[in-house]
Amino acid sequence: MDILLTNDDGIRAVGLRALYSALIHAGHTVHVAAPMTEQSAVGHAITMFSPLRIKEVNESDFSGLGVSGTPADCVKLALSHLLPQTPDFILSGINAGANVGVDVLYSGTVSAATEGALAGIPAMAVSVDEYHPTDLSGQARYAVQLLEQDLWATFPTHCVLNLNFPAGSLWDAKGLKVCPQTAATYKDWYDERRDPRGNPYFWICGVIPPENVAPDSDRGLLSQGFITATPLTFDLTHAMYLDTLRGHLEII
Repeated sequence: MDILLTNDDGIRAVGLRALYSALIHAGHTVHVAAPMTEQSAVGHAITMFSPLRIKEVNESDFSGLGVSGTPADCVKLALSHLLPQTPDFILSGINAGANVGVDVLYSGTVSAATEGALAGIPAMAVSVDEYHPTDLSGQARYAVQLLEQDLWATFPTHCVLNLNFPAGSLWDAKGLKVCPQTAATYKDWYDERRDPRGNPYFWICGVIPPENVAPDSDRGLLSQGFITATPLTFDLTHAMYLDTLRGHLEII
């Protein structure tokens, strides 16, 4: 297959390099368009008021294009200008840090895959539940085997498969569970600190309270050691409330 590979951790990230190696080893054609610098939690932002610049990254075991923009920029630019043809698949990751529940709204990893899905291309976002992974070769091989499955022929259009691995070795994972997102949201706070001149600055912190997490949701199962797979769609309309809202607002 012809694969567009991207991420939000940057073109030199461990997860992206692991997927690149696994894809090449499996015989796929790989085109990399990834941010030159880390773009975590930028969501689906696109660059509108500054130019995008491209840098070729060529190494003995890697070749790709670094983009001076967001993950969504990378996919939009690749599909419209950089690639010789439309790819068969878009793969985003492997992200350092899980993308579960409301994370998918903040995640550049998921947003990159979403940009591809909105263009009608099958797409998968891949993440791991740890922030400093050193070897993701096993997870990468697993993800590549998943994209080679026949499920994509019937996978819904404009939908992303969101795959999350638990922390630690792949061989310690309990297996894969297809599940919904958790409905639990973050409890956020800000640490106030001082710079060397004594001026205050703020650093965001947050956790999803475990007691709010349903055990059969993505966050719950991931914490139990399962690999989780969730099909994501991006029609945000609250369909069940439409008629009620019409009754309130469409007054003749």
